[in-house]
This record gives sequence, C-alpha cells and structure tokens, in this order.
Amino acid sequence: MATAAVQIPFPAGPPGQPDIEYAPNYEKYQERIKRRKETETLEKSLPPGFPQKLNSALVWEGKDLGNSYDWSYELTPADINEIEEGLRHFQSLNQPLGFITQETFPLPNLHHTLRAISREIHTGHGFKVVRGLPVDTHTRAENIAIYAGVAAHVAPVRGRQDRHVAAGEDVVLTHIRDLTAKVDAAAIGAPAYTADKQVFHTDSGDVIALFALGAAAEGGESFLSSSWRVYNELAETRPDLVRTLAEPWAADLFGKQGKKYVAKPLLHHQPATDTTPERLIIQYARRSFTGYWGLPRSADIPAITEAQAEALDALHYTAEKYAVALDFKKGDVQFVNNLSIFHARGDFRDSPEEQRHLIRLWLRDPEYAWETPEALRERWDQVYKDVTPESSVFPLEPTIRSASSGHVQHLVIVIRVKVRLTP
Repeated sequence: MATAAVQIPFPAGPPGQPDIEYAPNYEKYQERIKRRKETETLEKSLPPGFPQKLNSALVWEGKDLGNSYDWSYELTPADINEIEEGLRHFQSLNQPLGFITQETFPLPNLHHTLRAISREIHTGHGFKVVRGLPVDTHTRAENIAIYAGVAAHVAPVRGRQDRHVAAGEDVVLTHIRDLTAKVDAAAIGAPAYTADKQVFHTDSGDVIALFALGAAAEGGESFLSSSWRVYNELAETRPDLVRTLAEPWAADLFGKQGKKYVAKPLLHHQPATDTTPERLIIQYARRSFTGYWGLPRSADIPAITEAQAEALDALHYTAEKYAVALDFKKGDVQFVNNLSIFHARGDFRDSPEEQRHLIRLWLRDPEYAWETPEALRERWDQVYKDVTPESSVFPLEPTIRSASSGHVQHLVIVIRVKVRLTP
C-alpha cells in the first residue's frame, strides 16, 4: 500500500537520546531487549501496591472479543427520525453549535441507549461504535451538529483541543485528515494530518469520539487495544518496565505551552476505594519522546533512557498483539475510553472519490467519570476547564492544531462556526 509523503529528516534529539524513532522497529526492539538483559540487572518486582493482575471487563484480547461482545450499535429508522427531529429542534433555537446539549438536542428514546453506551465505555469493555448516521443527506455544519448532539447524550462535556487566546475561542472539534498535499511537511508534527500509520497511543481527556465523514479508498483501519491487558502481560513478564512506566518521563512540549517539557509518569495506579474499583491508567503519545516530522525531539531537554525506549516499544508491540481491528465506515461514531484503551491506525490511500475524513471530540461524562490522577490534572484542566458555549468553536474545515504544528508561530485560518443553523 502507498504510504504518506516522504518524511523529512530530523536531528537525533538531545545528547544521549537512544536510537528510536516514531515508527517502531521490531529488530531494534529485540536487540535492545537482549542488550539490556545482558548488561543490566533488571528489577523483578512491581512498584509497591501495584496489582499482579487486573481482572475486569476492560481486560480483553482482540482475537476472541467478537465472541463475547457486540461492540456496534446500528441506528434504527426510528433512531434516525429522532435524530432528525433533534436537529430541527436545535435549528429552531437559532443558537451557535456550542449550545448543543441533551436539552437543546433532545433524543427522548435514543437517550437511554446512549446512556447505556456511556456505562459500557466507563465500566464495561471501554468502547462502542454507533453506526449509520446519514452523512450524505446533510451539510457539513449539520453533520457536526448531529455529531455533537448524539455525543452530548453519551458524554455531555466537550473539551478544548486548541485555543485562540486573543479571540477568546476554544476549538472543541478537530478534523483528522491527510493534509500532506496542501501543507509543507515541516509544518506537520503529528501523523493525524498524514496518511501515515499511527502507532498505539492515547489522546488527552476521558472519552474520545471519532465520527467518520468519509473512508479511505484503501487502508486506514482503526485498531483498539486494552491497556489493562497490556499491563497484565508486562506485570507478569517484565515488572521492571512497569517500574519504568511509573517513573517520571520528560515529555517534549516542542516549545508550546510556554515551557520545554513536562515530567510525569506514563502509568498511574489508583487503589480501590469504598466507591470505586482499582484502576490502572496509561497515558502517552510516542511522538512526545521520539519526535515526528516537523517536530523533532528537542535538543535541550533530557534524553529518554534505554529503559524508556524499550518500554515505548513494549507498549506498542504488546498492544498490537492483543488489538482488535474495527471496520470503520462512513457514518460511524466510535466512542472510546481513553483511560483504558490504546488506539492506532493503519496507513491508507485516498482517491479523488474516497477520502478518509474523521472529526474528533474529547468528552467527559460527570456521572461516570473516573478520578483524574494528580499528575494529569494540569493537562485535564487545559482540556476541560472554563470551556463555555460562547467560547466553543467548531471548524468546518481541517487545520493543524497548534500543539501539532511544526511552526511555533504557525498561522492557522479557522472558519469560526458560530453560525446559527436554520431549518
């Protein structure tokens, strides 16, 4: 299959940075395992208090998941009619899209199904696909309104994915699309804007929602993997890597957010309480430690260690081993628990007639939300704190998020969707 545009060369990063890139290399991974086992004394115990094994519906393997779990919900004609009525009701209010809520986009019958999906996301298997939204019969703005309306019944809080401080605007929707034919490779710092393979990773926030406006001509499979299953394997076979993941890492901020890097663990353990079960949260993006295209790893921050390099590959290859591949089609909405599931994407090829185009929301459901680990609270506040209906912006066309731009002062033209949908 054809892959993305030719990658631009970039420097190796800070002094002492291991030989590791965004694209995992299995031979280098195996060589690193062998070298470390021969030259280092590896810890044989887990960090204090960490579980030997997690037991939950959130622990699953892709090869047999389909035998025990139906991860899709096909919208019925009655559901579609109710969604159309919800759209017409919201249009009648003459309000900007930021004002879409369960009340302004009512779904009196489908609401109960969508609330059950939220329970499944937070306490069951961690993901669900809602299928059959009528993309082709609506305008782009109407599709975004329908998406936001349905998602509001699953998780009503929308998080910011970018911020335009001078204008007081919070961008709450992002387009995931190959922009390499339109944008200089030096401006692209994340694979979301290419046709390249995306390795297993997490986003920010509690729940990731992805709505497929279009599918690729070839490839672009969506892969999910239980991070709890990955943890169980590492806890059993490589407790030293669990210790490595639970220690602070220097995550590159690439000159964004007013600082060079942030130090925090990738792995967070939450013991059981009287009201909540034991939980294990892994949050990471590989490019924060390896760089990607227009955002090479910064030369003036701490290098990652050989142990951390091995841990990154261990996360990816173990997740790949237990992953499930989803047939992600136009009109599908994928809801994923970002705290318990890794996601990835196969490379793809677009054609003039068929182009992969997803739109993404970062959501939170106060009723079922997990407690945010202390080390993640600053980032979660950046996503969820003080986002208002008035400040919310829903771009109609793809742009590169400032956090993923290879230019620190990247100029982005945004179509500010504060239009009022009229019936």
